[in-house]
Parts: sequence; C-alpha cells; structure tokens
Amino acid sequence: MTPSSSLSPGSLLHHLRQTAPLVHNITNHVAMTPTANTLLAIGASPLMAHAQEEAQDISTISAALSINIGTLSQSWIEAMQLAAMYAQREGKLWVLDPVGIGASRLRHYACRVLLEHHPSVIRANASEVLALAGETSQSRGVDSGDDSEDAVDRASRAAISLARTQNCVVAMTGAIDVVTDGKRVIRVRGGHALMGRVTAMGCALSSVVAAFLAASLDGHDDTLQATAAALACYAEAGETAGQSVEGPGSFVPRFLDALYTLDADSPLLASRLELTDVT
Repeated sequence: MTPSSSLSPGSLLHHLRQTAPLVHNITNHVAMTPTANTLLAIGASPLMAHAQEEAQDISTISAALSINIGTLSQSWIEAMQLAAMYAQREGKLWVLDPVGIGASRLRHYACRVLLEHHPSVIRANASEVLALAGETSQSRGVDSGDDSEDAVDRASRAAISLARTQNCVVAMTGAIDVVTDGKRVIRVRGGHALMGRVTAMGCALSSVVAAFLAASLDGHDDTLQATAAALACYAEAGETAGQSVEGPGSFVPRFLDALYTLDADSPLLASRLELTDVT
C-alpha cells in the first residue's frame, strides 16, 4: 500500500497526538475504564456520557462518537439514537460497534435503528458482520464463532456487501483485519493472540477508530485509510506488548505502554497494510 503521506498511519497518529480529539463514547459497563485508558494512552481524550438530556451538548463539543451496544437497555438505546442523530446532523464521524448482535432480538433492533443514522464505520468481528449483513453466523454471545478460513472468507464478502449497502466503511477484525468501503479492501496484519483473551480490547479499538476519524478531518477526509491506520497502530502495539508477557494479566499494562510509546515514524506501521481493489 502506498497511502499519501498525509494519510499514512504514522502521520495520522502524530496529528492525533497533537490535537487530542475528544471522543464521545456510549459504551458498555465492562468497557468504560479500559476504553478510557486506551484512548488516553494513544493520545486522545475520552468522554463517557449516556444521558439523553446531554446528548446534544456532548455532540457539540466532541470531535467523534463511538457507540457500543454491549450492555443494552431501552433508555440507552434512545440515548444512542440521539447521539447518532446529533453526530450525523453536525457532520461528526461516528463508529458503530454491534457487540454480540446475534445474541438477542434487542441487539438486532438497536443496530437496525442506529443504522438509520448512517455510521461512518462499523467495527465488528466476523460473526457480527455476518449477522449484521443478514447471514447466518456462529456467534457465541459477544465472541466470534466464525474463525475458520472459509467462514472468514464468507464474512469478508459480507463486509464488502455491507459497506456498499450502508455506504460506510466496515472494519472486520480478527487474526487478519479486513477494512473495506465496498470498492477497496485493506488488510491489516499484526497483533497478538492475547488480545482475544482480554476483555474490552475490541470495544476500545472502536473508540480508537473514532479518534483516528477525528484526526483525519484536517483537510483530508478518507475514512477507509483513517480506519486502517487505527487498526495498524493497534496491531503494532499488541505485537510489541506480546513479546514480553506471561499471560493476559501482564498484557494489559504492556499494551497501554506500547500504545503510549508507539513510534509514529516507524515504517512498520505502513508495512502492515495491504490495499487491493474489489474485483
């Protein structure tokens, strides 16, 4: 991949750290603290707010929005709708994380109403992509059960179709991440197996994607490349952290340190990306 210098992962990371975008998060109870710590480590500013009464005010001051449906209630769904509506109205980019959409009808409903507000990015695992695209999946609650090579290929095709249908970017994360706008596909390699053994890693990644979307708006708006840049930085930090840990307990602090010390000038970031056109 040969992105323009202004849209390379390193340049976007550098700009993110300079601007420290305020990211509004409506996320689940489990993910709030890990997400806030992850955003702070990479250089963004987190804000957790789910009250309907302040949705408009928060939308006005924030640079981007991340919505995660991990722990739902009807009042939270209504707050998510309001936040997404205001973000769309004010031209703010936002990310939908359809956590465990295949687990219940309530989650399907929440995603259906949120899609009406046109997310900029959908960040999901293979099972969630398949379920969101209306295909059968092997979801196990919030975990992906579609990890075989054939299932990932099927989910990749579903991601491309979903991106076209929703006119957005779909970031399907797994052993190899697939990011697509329906016309182009970027594969992102890296990370570490322990990232799947720590709660809220994916949830926090969705918010990091939102931070990179905010950082991309300074005169060069390419949602696909900004999303891929976020995933490349995450993968680099995960791989670095995994080099000297004994298990998931020691992985978390090492991962936060790796994000914090991530070298924006490292050529490894761009080398993790492989861009192809959809045939």
